[in-house]
Amino acid sequence: MNARDPSAPVPTAVEFQLDGKPVHGYEGETILQVAERYGVEIPRLCYKPGYRPDGNCRACVVEIDGERTLAPSCCRAPTAGMKVQASSDRAVKSQKMVLEMLLSDMPEQGYKWVGDDQTQQHGELSEWATRMDVAVRPALAAIGRQQPAPDLSHPAMAVNLDACIQCNRCVRACREEQVNDVIGYAFRGHDSAIVFDLQDGMGDSTCVACGECVQACPTGALMPKSHIGSQEVDRKVDSVCPFCGVGCLLTYNVKDEVIVSVDGRDGPANHDRLCVKGRFGFDYAHHPQRLTKPLIRKAGVPKDADAIGDPADWSSVFREATWEEALELAGGKLRQLRDTHGHKTLAGFGSAKGSNEEAYLFQKLVRTGFGSNNVDHCTRLCHASSVAALLEGVGSGAVSNQVGDVENAGLILVIGSNPTANHPVAATWMKNAAKRGTKIVLADPRVTDIGRYAWRTLQFRPDTDVALLNAMIHTVIDEGLVDADFLTRRASNYEALKANVQGYSAEAMAPICGIPAETIREVAREFATSKGSMILWGMGVSQHVHGTDNARCLIALVSVTGQIGKPGSGLHPLRGQNNVQGASDAGLIPMMLPNYQRVDDPGVHAWFENFWETPLDDKPGYTVVEIMHKALAPDSDPHKIRGMYIMGENPAMSDPDLNHARHALASLDHLVVQDIFMTETAWYADVVLPASAWPEKTGTVTNTDRMIQMGRRALNPPGDAKPDLWIIQQIAARMGLPWNYQGPECGVAEVYEEMRQAMSAVIEGVTWERIEREQSVTYPCLSEDDPGQPTVFIDAFATNDGRVKLVPADIIPADERPDTEYPFVLITGRQLEHWHTGSMTRRASVLDAIEPIATASMNGGDLRKLGLDAGDVITVKSRRGEVALTVRRDDGTPTGAVFIPFAYYEAAANLLTNAALDPFGKIPEFKYCAVDVRPGGTPAPVVGFERKGMKEGPVLA
Repeated sequence: MNARDPSAPVPTAVEFQLDGKPVHGYEGETILQVAERYGVEIPRLCYKPGYRPDGNCRACVVEIDGERTLAPSCCRAPTAGMKVQASSDRAVKSQKMVLEMLLSDMPEQGYKWVGDDQTQQHGELSEWATRMDVAVRPALAAIGRQQPAPDLSHPAMAVNLDACIQCNRCVRACREEQVNDVIGYAFRGHDSAIVFDLQDGMGDSTCVACGECVQACPTGALMPKSHIGSQEVDRKVDSVCPFCGVGCLLTYNVKDEVIVSVDGRDGPANHDRLCVKGRFGFDYAHHPQRLTKPLIRKAGVPKDADAIGDPADWSSVFREATWEEALELAGGKLRQLRDTHGHKTLAGFGSAKGSNEEAYLFQKLVRTGFGSNNVDHCTRLCHASSVAALLEGVGSGAVSNQVGDVENAGLILVIGSNPTANHPVAATWMKNAAKRGTKIVLADPRVTDIGRYAWRTLQFRPDTDVALLNAMIHTVIDEGLVDADFLTRRASNYEALKANVQGYSAEAMAPICGIPAETIREVAREFATSKGSMILWGMGVSQHVHGTDNARCLIALVSVTGQIGKPGSGLHPLRGQNNVQGASDAGLIPMMLPNYQRVDDPGVHAWFENFWETPLDDKPGYTVVEIMHKALAPDSDPHKIRGMYIMGENPAMSDPDLNHARHALASLDHLVVQDIFMTETAWYADVVLPASAWPEKTGTVTNTDRMIQMGRRALNPPGDAKPDLWIIQQIAARMGLPWNYQGPECGVAEVYEEMRQAMSAVIEGVTWERIEREQSVTYPCLSEDDPGQPTVFIDAFATNDGRVKLVPADIIPADERPDTEYPFVLITGRQLEHWHTGSMTRRASVLDAIEPIATASMNGGDLRKLGLDAGDVITVKSRRGEVALTVRRDDGTPTGAVFIPFAYYEAAANLLTNAALDPFGKIPEFKYCAVDVRPGGTPAPVVGFERKGMKEGPVLA
């Protein structure tokens, strides 16, 4: 999607003849691809651009002079002087015969793909038959195959093998593209068939519902249940996925103002691929619980920290209001608190689920309207420690190399991350690389699905990251594997690092981290000597009191080995939400202005005061957890937080030690919540403002790869709900700010261009017009003809002296350790189907159907010791709270640990977690606290996610 690199080599041309005319192909092209480029139509069914050509359907055969048999053009490369006939009588007769024979086996009632015309009922097969004027002879139709019954066992997809032509596109989609290894081609001859696992029903198989097979299928044998029937829609709208940070480009298919299906687009991060959330998690936008009118808390109704109601029934607590009344109360009360108690009395939580433009305006509102830097968002809860270490070490909080660069790596170290669940499409690039011979090392207390593809698995004991990483650094130094030239030219403080790791030999650390010394040394040697070693990490690294130290060790490891600043190497913290990177870039953090410029830097402070034409606070603000502490501060504290504006965040679910966080929210004098649903946080609000879901807005987001990408509005917000960008500007007006952003979509382009000026050091060349034109542009990008820099730090780091700063780290134990009363370790995280606090994904019908209940995972040994079976109810208790939920057996979870996803309010994992902070990143220790596990208990009821009244597309019953 980015501009082509002019320095890239031009592929070699091959001259040959096609239908008697001279043509030229390029190295790597097939005859079919050349023909398509020259406008010569050749039918094809098993061929799909981007997939390995298979040549099994034989619909694309051509005649080649001098050859006895016809050749499949999809997998035949042209050679110089070759004479090819795609339109000869022999070739066309064969093409038509294949189409007729395949069509003869189709059911009379098809799965319409292109239109309502009967000739178009079997997708690409019918389309090619029409274009080639092919009809099935009655005699051939009379001997058609016995049709198999449909398989409707999967919540998302219908399997209609009566329409299957066994083209194997679904097999390649599943096994070679997504590498999920579920779909196979079984049996022989007349009995051959597409099967799922060991001929299971699709819903009973290990299918992860990525839908790649649905997108690949040419006939409707595999279809989304939400879009069976005519494939005609009212409009197709190109956008970007609203879930994780991979940033997959997609297309919404809209009919009767409902998104009926989603297709992957050929974006640079996904190349058509999607996961179950991106493909089937879209209908939350149509959920009947959408907020459609402003709400105001009824007079005399108190805020009860323990009372979160049914999101479908808020009328006992709130009343509907006009926008004018709600905005006047929301903004007026915030203004009154500011003017009465001072600028430190207000705080704002912005959202990483919105656009860059919303994030930029939100932080600008807090800084210029509230008068302080008390603004934060969910990066504080996921990668704040990673960013702190990266800014300190390499001078930039963004990734050095993009995920797709794993194809150039010799070794991929995945540490503290479960990419197949949290970043599924990114995981496909890792699995693809492993199949080509790249060595994956999984380092994690939990052995997750990516471990199936790992060369070595380092299942270290929870909380021992620094011990393991320092042992690897020690090995590199001890065995003379350092890149001495790199360290001399491009690193500082190496001697201090070297001295610090002297006591961290693999032999000394093996008893601590639980990994044999020889394995540590083996992996360290391979990391140091491979052609490129790349580290990808997640919140298992960052969410500790020593999270910054964990990341410092990762920086040191790539530096001592010279594995950064080149293809297939470097540092990549995988971002959890669709715009965590962009929201952070835009300044939605308390100590940094846009582009990570410190608020207490005099030059930066002066520049922004001039740019925004208003005085600014020159002291860093409070972070998420600190703000909650300040909400409970005594009235005598001049920094007591009395009022908050929360946009699209849900701290009543996402903060640690939820009882404390909910008490803080309930104690505020004034809380304004802007969201699309009645979230757990909204129950503590004084004013609730109905906002726009991602498909209802236009704006940019920045993915984990530093790609700025365009999202376009596909729908209008329901009822009286308004675009978030409009609401922020309305609050700003009531805070006395003279903003005036002009243009369509609430002035989004004008907001972006202002943000571009504030971040000109990295996105000067990324204009709004360019993003509209190219869809995706990688930064740094400093001029309009700059293609962007997918790999950075090639010649210098972004630090003041251009060198990476190596920072020694020592073992710091978790804030809370297991003991006899609380003998287990709690690990929290996400699961594939649900995301963040579940407010969106649990209202998506397919996602909720696949994972409807809260579960905890433990290994089989621990279950036996406790007398438990999978499916039993357990109660997990910490010093802060307890939850009851169903237990699931997972032998990848280590002995003495329990894993709980944090998306379920009825078993909120963060009721248990510890609010202890990393001193540098100010991130809570979500990944480690002491708990007790006992059999039995009563799970809390699931309230409010019923789908009664849901407006959906057609579903096959």
